[in-house]
Amino acid sequence: MKHTTLTFSAAVLAAGLTAQSAQAQDQIDVGLLLPYSGVYAALGNDIQAGFELGLAAYGDEVEQTFNLHIEDTEVKPPVGLAKARKLVLQDDVDVMVGIVSSAVLGAVSDIVAQMEVPLIVANAGNDDATGAGCSPYITRLSFANGQINRPMGEWMAGQGIETVYTLAPDYAAGRQMIEAFTAGFTEAGGEVVGSQYTPFQQTTDFGPYLTEAKSSGADAVYVFYAGGEAISFVKQYDSFGLKAEMPLYGAGFLTSPLYVNAEGPAAVGVIAALHYVPTIENAENDAFVTAFQEKTGRQPSEFAVHGYDSARAIIEAVKTGATTRSEIAAALSKVSFDGPRGALSIDPATNNIIQPIYVYETVEAEGGEGLTQRIIAQLDAEQMPPNGCEMKPIN
Repeated sequence: MKHTTLTFSAAVLAAGLTAQSAQAQDQIDVGLLLPYSGVYAALGNDIQAGFELGLAAYGDEVEQTFNLHIEDTEVKPPVGLAKARKLVLQDDVDVMVGIVSSAVLGAVSDIVAQMEVPLIVANAGNDDATGAGCSPYITRLSFANGQINRPMGEWMAGQGIETVYTLAPDYAAGRQMIEAFTAGFTEAGGEVVGSQYTPFQQTTDFGPYLTEAKSSGADAVYVFYAGGEAISFVKQYDSFGLKAEMPLYGAGFLTSPLYVNAEGPAAVGVIAALHYVPTIENAENDAFVTAFQEKTGRQPSEFAVHGYDSARAIIEAVKTGATTRSEIAAALSKVSFDGPRGALSIDPATNNIIQPIYVYETVEAEGGEGLTQRIIAQLDAEQMPPNGCEMKPIN
């Protein structure tokens, strides 16, 4: 396995690690810009774990070594912007990977385009990043908010569900996900009979919102929640007694493998849509799941696969001879490979990922050993519309 060095921010980890000061021609400096504190800290840790596994699995395919500079965004846009400037101006990274929050991505996008440093988006689904705000230096290896929710709306209407009530946190990702679901569901003949946005990172009691959902008389409830809010919501939905009369559906982050065991039996029966679950059957996923379990002792999440595939994308770009910022940015838009989530490629018109979407139900594992994901349907890979993207050439 090729040697990989790590440079951590003192705010994240400092003890026992030595900073790298010189950039050699045979070294690619990568800035990991992720949350290691705040509501999405677990997501950041999973992305980093996946990224390191990706380097271990595919790093020997190139001559270069990889030096990681790690910074904590704290899920705060001003902090994310300051850390991005440090990575670009002080650490002189060749490529950045990360961003979990859509709001942080919105704050960082301008400096990426202005400083012409490639950014691989390894989680944030902000549609604008590969829409009206697209840049040849921004490539998405995760998902776009509309990419998951719009086809799920079409699929639910096709299952005979006529009316839905929606809920999501009140920030960019919450609104984009629900808007995309609503568009897909209503265009397929369904009706959204009510919708609410809950204060982001402030809502601990969902009772008042669930009361209004119940009174709507909808056939089902569709939500987007992630991280700690997903755990609280799923548990409260179950304890409120709604699940039997109003089935719960959502974007798959709701019952992510990362925290579904914390949700426990409350998650059983929830049906969701996502671009990755660990029960996908293919050789690449088998190898990834095995490696992740050996590293962490648990199942990988969609966040882990974002990191894993981001590392492989950089290696695929370097294999073409790309080592400078502009060369790496140009090469990333041409990347395609079969990975743990199936065949994926990058749409050069928007630099957004093209990938299949899976509809899955959370069920009890055989033998009563925790929870797992039963795949119900695989939806075709969808190429997102440009949504105002006018991709400029790389200088």
